[in-house]
Amino acid sequence: MKKQIAILGSTGSIGKNTFDILLKDKESFEIFLLTSNGNINEMIKQTKKFKVKNIIISNKQKYYYLKKKLVNKKINIYNNLESINKIFTKKIDYCMCAISGLEGLKSTLDMIKFSKTIAVANKESLICGWNLIYKELKKNKTKFIPVDSEHFSIWTLLKGSKLSNVEKIIITASGGPFLNTPIKKFNNITPKTAMKHPNWNMGNKISIDSATLMNKVFEVIEAQRIFNLDLSKFEILTHPKSYVHAIIKFYNGLTKILIHDTDMRIPIMNSIYDGLNFNSHSNELDINILNDLNFKKVDKKKFLSIKILDNIPKSNSLFETVIISANDELVYLFLARKIKFPDIVKKLIYIIKLKEFNKYKLISPKNFNEIKTLNNYVRLKVQSLCI
Repeated sequence: MKKQIAILGSTGSIGKNTFDILLKDKESFEIFLLTSNGNINEMIKQTKKFKVKNIIISNKQKYYYLKKKLVNKKINIYNNLESINKIFTKKIDYCMCAISGLEGLKSTLDMIKFSKTIAVANKESLICGWNLIYKELKKNKTKFIPVDSEHFSIWTLLKGSKLSNVEKIIITASGGPFLNTPIKKFNNITPKTAMKHPNWNMGNKISIDSATLMNKVFEVIEAQRIFNLDLSKFEILTHPKSYVHAIIKFYNGLTKILIHDTDMRIPIMNSIYDGLNFNSHSNELDINILNDLNFKKVDKKKFLSIKILDNIPKSNSLFETVIISANDELVYLFLARKIKFPDIVKKLIYIIKLKEFNKYKLISPKNFNEIKTLNNYVRLKVQSLCI
């Protein structure tokens, strides 16, 4: 019997990689749902390559255009993510949640009850709404797999081990494009140079987060929430080769290291074929890289973002939404050339220390709308303070 699959955000980078993996093994899978905000050309290509039962296009104008384009196809087409609750009547085998930003949280929460296994590649959802996600996972007995390379690596390394035996978890950082750039030159950094990641091909927003190392701050928070370990057990080391994705030291004296190529298809493929034998056709082990792993502690004077971890509450709170939202808006202001590169983190640290936002450290999110409302308010606040 074919596995039934859903891909939320099928036309983005993670979504396309997931689709291509399924395409190479069409006999094993049935695509029950694809969603996209509005990249209809890519969506049309996907429907031509694979028999798809349901499509959701969030952009209403493009929804009508797609309806005309696929008028003779036996595909159900919907125009909002709320339709998830109409489409499904029972659980499918696997869902990849790859909608970027906080918009991905609501659909993730909805899909948990309709999926046997849910793979999530959305930092914002996991950081801001982990307590909501965890509650739904338990309630619906749905298996959860994190897909970010670092978190997938930790998840894999922890298999068969007790959390109480974990002494230290190291998350690696490439250091981005400015690892070796003198701090005195940071004021001259442009959006174009900041988006040139040395190892990964990523979108504009995540590329800037990588350049400031905010992506690593988010990854530590995400890992702490998912694996329910104290923040003091996590450490970030720079590793320009991006070959090692996680290291775990156990109290029993053993240390485990997970290595894979800088290719997101590897964690995606492993999440799809979880527990099954398959051939990823990955590159041979690179001995030259193994002989030059080059780990270093992060220079906190250069990358001030790491200090934000000192302000994170022990359990999931609305304060994480403040950090995510403020950082998002500051990154967009930098991309629009309205603030300088160092201002992203400097202004972020100032904003999250404001009394009106500090109170959220003690408030746990009750639902998605609470997170969304706070997100909108923080963005407006950042604009009023920075423009």
